[in-house]
Amino acid sequence: MLSAIFVDRPRFAIVIAIVTTIAGLLSLAAIPFAQYPDIVPPQVSITTSYPGASGAVVEATVAQPIEAQVIGVDKMIYMKSVSGDDGSYSLLVSFELGTDPDINAVNVNNRVQVALSKLPQDVQRQGVTVKKKSSALLGVVAVSSPKQTYDPLFISNYVTINLLDQIKSTPGVGDAALWGPQDYAMRAWVETDRLTGLNLTTGDVINAIQSQNVQAAVGRIGARPISDDQQLQLNIQTKGRLASVEEFENIVIRTNPDGSVLRLRDIARVELGAANLDRDTSLNGAPAAAIAIYQTPGSNALSTLAAVRTLLGDLEKRFPEDLTWKITYDPTTFVKATIHEVQKTLVEAFVLVVLVVFLFLGSLRATLIPTVAVPVSLIGAFIVLNAIGYSANSVSLLAVVLAIGIVVDDAIVVVENVERVMEEHPDLTPAEATKKAMTEITAPIIAITLVLLSVFVPVAFIPGISGELFRQFAVTVAVAMFLSAINALTLSPALCAMLLRRHHGPRRGPIGWVMRAIDRV
Repeated sequence: MLSAIFVDRPRFAIVIAIVTTIAGLLSLAAIPFAQYPDIVPPQVSITTSYPGASGAVVEATVAQPIEAQVIGVDKMIYMKSVSGDDGSYSLLVSFELGTDPDINAVNVNNRVQVALSKLPQDVQRQGVTVKKKSSALLGVVAVSSPKQTYDPLFISNYVTINLLDQIKSTPGVGDAALWGPQDYAMRAWVETDRLTGLNLTTGDVINAIQSQNVQAAVGRIGARPISDDQQLQLNIQTKGRLASVEEFENIVIRTNPDGSVLRLRDIARVELGAANLDRDTSLNGAPAAAIAIYQTPGSNALSTLAAVRTLLGDLEKRFPEDLTWKITYDPTTFVKATIHEVQKTLVEAFVLVVLVVFLFLGSLRATLIPTVAVPVSLIGAFIVLNAIGYSANSVSLLAVVLAIGIVVDDAIVVVENVERVMEEHPDLTPAEATKKAMTEITAPIIAITLVLLSVFVPVAFIPGISGELFRQFAVTVAVAMFLSAINALTLSPALCAMLLRRHHGPRRGPIGWVMRAIDRV
């Protein structure tokens, strides 16, 4: 019999319990903390822009070609697109739970590449971005200029160059993006009356800018085919893309028959400004830029946001004067509050269980056995939770609270039966009484455990989002019950043989009163 081995070798059972507890504590330290389980389907985002186009034009020329190719991609469940009047386009494709986000992104990107040739040239030049999207918003950081020394354009550009890549490289951060990003661009405010008088169109201006603002490979001097006497080859380098307002102002729009030259400055006001004027971000009335930080699935929200705080604190030392940062949205506050309340409930439930067990068992030694066995089962459950990638959240911790009342039953059954055998057979030693008691209850303990597992395990196989929500609950309870049954067959008998003693005479005091009341009932 399994229990007899551990009754004869109690140190073996105690060592196993200690190892299980230590491994559980290490797993608890490593397991990610979250408010709720990750139940959002994997998503892939597609973004691009069509400068100057309305929402209807974007929908007809960009959305339809892309969506016609993306629809039906493997494991897709639905998709949602937004075509904005500012020329922006975004498509969010959601996939079945459990699918690989990287594979999903590759499949979507392959479909987008097929549609790329059907998009307008301006969209192709802008590029189409395809990337997996983390749905877990870890926080929002606002970088602002309280004294309004800098405008949103400067702040957005500074954040893009100096902060975004640093934040993205933080362990646990899946992505970081600016909300309403603004980029520098050269803006030409054309005088339409002047264009009309010169018999020009905006298309002529655009063509002139595009043809003279280009980076091209001009060629080489002395390259083949040449004679063998040629000793040198020289690469020809040109100015390439224009960079300053003055260079753009000197773009030639037209050469007149009299030899005069019409330049861009003659028909337009050129200035360095924002590429898009439809976006604005402020914090308490001050210019700002907002950074949305997304969490990597399976990472620890608390430690990740703490690492971001530390990083921003270090980077702030290099900020220009009158540039500060502030975390304006911090969901970890709710996570901490939720975890704290559940932990408080867990401690209260455990204390109440110990008190009730002490009142009904009437012995401190007997109470010590379930008091030791219950934490081993509960803490050991985190080994499995961490191994299969679950988090410590309000659902799984609620399951631990519920499991207290279930796992304590096994230890109480063992203690009660051993005490009964000791009273009925005074000639038996505690070890012998424990062996005899375990021969009577081993099968019932196993049967009870299997019955309870048959109730909770099927819950883990419920499909869909609701099934994903209850899966951690069911698995946590099932693992705790299984470990409780193992402890009831190993640790509890060993502790009974070591700790239990026969009671000589009736109990007195409050405990005696409670025991006599129970006997009368």
